[in-house]
Formats: sequence, C-alpha cells, structure tokens
Amino acid sequence: MALTSCIEDGFTTSSNDTLEFSTDTLAFDTVLTEEGTATRRFVVYNRHKKMINISSISVEGNDGGTFYINVDGVSGSPLSNVEIRGEDSIFVFVEARIDPTGNDLPVEIKDKINFVTNGVGQEVVLTAWGQDVTRMYAPTIDTDTHFSGVKPYLIYDTLRVAEGATLSLDAGSTVMFHDKSGMVVDGTLIAAGEQGNEVNLRGDRLDNVVGGTDYDIMSGQWGGIRFSASSFGNEMRYVNMRGSSSGVEIDSTCIDRRKLYLFNSVLHNSSTSVLSASHAWVEAVGCEFSDAAGAVVSLTGGYARFAQCTFANYYLFDVITGSILSLQYLLPDESDGTLPLMDAHFDNCIFYGNASEISPGDLIGSTVLIRNCLFGAQGSDDDNFLNCVWDGDPLFFTVREEYIFDYRLKNESSAIGMADPALCPEEANIDRYGVNRFSHGSLDIGAYTWVEQKEEAEEEN
Repeated sequence: MALTSCIEDGFTTSSNDTLEFSTDTLAFDTVLTEEGTATRRFVVYNRHKKMINISSISVEGNDGGTFYINVDGVSGSPLSNVEIRGEDSIFVFVEARIDPTGNDLPVEIKDKINFVTNGVGQEVVLTAWGQDVTRMYAPTIDTDTHFSGVKPYLIYDTLRVAEGATLSLDAGSTVMFHDKSGMVVDGTLIAAGEQGNEVNLRGDRLDNVVGGTDYDIMSGQWGGIRFSASSFGNEMRYVNMRGSSSGVEIDSTCIDRRKLYLFNSVLHNSSTSVLSASHAWVEAVGCEFSDAAGAVVSLTGGYARFAQCTFANYYLFDVITGSILSLQYLLPDESDGTLPLMDAHFDNCIFYGNASEISPGDLIGSTVLIRNCLFGAQGSDDDNFLNCVWDGDPLFFTVREEYIFDYRLKNESSAIGMADPALCPEEANIDRYGVNRFSHGSLDIGAYTWVEQKEEAEEEN
C-alpha cells in the first residue's frame, strides 16, 4: 500500500491541471477519396510538475471512420490511461482516409479528437476536404472521347490515345497522374482550356512536401506526354502542365503537318525538359516554358514558331545541365542528308534565368531568326538576332528560395514596351491572365503583359 500511495502522489488529480496542444485544429489538404493521406502530427504537453493521466483519447466520429490516430506509439481509438510525465510531452499522429462523397466538388469533412483529463474534456479539431475522382487504370482511348471539367481524372500506368482517336480535355478538366504514369498520344489530343478555366495536367500528390509548401512545386511526380510519329493536329490551349519527369516529348520525322499548337499555356518544372521536339512542326503563342534540370526547351530540326513566349529557368531541385533553349540540326554539317534543317522563328520572347540562354554554336547561315527578344546576356544583333534587348532584366516576381515561380513582370522591367507589334499574332492580343497586351499603349516582350504595381509606386513616393 505504501508503494501504491507513493505512485498516486506522483499524479496530479486537480481539474485545473489540463493539457496544452501545439494546435487547436489539425487541417489536412484536399484528400482524394479512397486514398490514404500522409501522416500529420501535433504535440500534447503536460506543463505541470506532476505526472498527468489522460483517462480517455478518442476520435469522436470514429467507427472505423475517416481519421485514424496513433498516440505515443499506440494505434486505435479509444485509448485509455495515457500518461505524460511532468513537464514532458507526447506526439499524436493522425491519418485520414475518406470514402467517396458522391459529389463532384470537394466536400469538407470534420471530426475531433476528445481528451478527458481529471474529469475535464478538451479537443483538437480535425478537418479535411474529400475530392472524388474518376480512376482509370492503363486506359486506351480508341474512340473520340471527352474528359469533362466536372471532377478530376486519376491515371494509373499509361493513358494511351490510339491512332485515329481524339481525346478532348474540356475547359476546367484536371487530369492527375500517379507516380511514373503518363500519356502517349498516337492519335490526337485537344486540350481546350479557357482563360480562367484552364486544363490542369499534374501529379496526384495533394499534400505538403515541407511546412506549408505543397507537392505541386515538385518535378518528377509523373512521366509526361509523348506525341508519337503518327500523331498530328494536337492542341494545348490554356493548359497548365507541371511536375513531370519528361515534359512534352514530340517524336516525328515529318514537317508537312503540324504536330502541336500551344496557346497561352504553361509547361513548368520538369526533371529533364518541359518541351522537346525532333524534326516536328511546333507552334507556341503566349506560352510560359519554365524550370527544368536540362534544357527548358530542346528542338532538333523541324519547323518552329514561337511568339510572345517566356523561356525561364530557376530550377530548384538539381544542378541545371542545359541551356534554356537548345537548338540542334541547324547547319549542313549537322545534316544526314535525309531530313530538312531547322526553320525556326522566335519573336518577342524572353530568355532568362540561372543558365546560359541558348545552346552554344554559330547561327550564321541557318534559318533561325530571333527577333525583338530579351536576353540577360550581353551581346549584339546580327543576321540572326534582330532588334533584341541585350543585358536586360525582366524583373520576374520569382523568388526561388521561397518557392515562388511567377514569371510576370515587375515595374521597371526591361521587357516593358520593347516588343514589335508587327510580330505579335492577332490571337495573342490577350495574355493568359486575360490582360490586353496593348492596354498601356505599347507591347511588352514575353508571355505576360506588365501590369503596374501601384502599391510599389506609392511606397517609392
């Protein structure tokens, strides 16, 4: 009895002695239904000198339900008689798994963990948003098919568009790809986003990679898109594609038919290149090509037309090994005698970032024209570089160390007003953000129209 009395004296039984928590609400990011989440955690503190006994810890709605807990190494709910030594703490780990909600839009799921200590109840609120998806396992699209913008599609393995079939991605549609999954297009892809209602192509990780920074910033989450030699007439309008391993790959030995037209789209963050094309007809208007471990855009031969585009590289996850723009198969000494040399124009474009801007080599004698473009490098015009801005700075909003990759223009950007209106295609009059390119009376170089930052101007005054 003396021993028992001594142990009991080590515990506080006062109703005034309760717990403290590192958070009062544990919030999960959007959770794909039927998928488990990453584990989140919080800390339970005993701020008192004596030991404290938590008589009960339970998830309120848990009936084999949505949230699952592990307390100090023990899983389950409810848990009883959990002890914390004086002035010590324990961890509570939480995972979520949400059943299909039957809704197209995300549904908020709430619950709470109840703690009872010395007869006093306390709680930590749990929240998550459950998103239903349409799951597809190694699908082959062999007839004309639409993916709607109603709810996301989740692809496992490879989505293949068969020759003769067209896959149309409607405005607002989201296609997520599981680890190493991708798309191969033997037929035709028409991604028809709209301003403010883009088509999203991305990985399926919706949790945070660190702190409050979500997985959406990471490259290499999924494979990418490959347009095979049999694929022609593809379009990507208002598409936001990011986080892939190989970006968009275009395979062809024919420049008689257009392979791909990109308009007001973003190809961002690849662990190789965001766009690579071999002997193909590719056009892009008003697009952002950004952030890759290799060349951001790599072109070998072919017919290429890029207008009002931004090529930038502030890649974060590895050493950058290529130029921002790589051009190959330009001159007769590169020819094998069977394929035509590159015919390429780059008009009113920005080339800037933490890498050399164009692959080394002499363009003299080639049919490559770079007109009214901005470079960070020092240089001078010649027969291939016409009316360019050299030693310029677009003053992007990008802050690499804070995971901000925003390639719009700040005040005093060298790109403001320096584009040639005669080189701007009519369809490019409105940029991806819906801003009229001629709204301030002149035309800016790059994918995005400068919008004056008035707050900054007022601070300077």
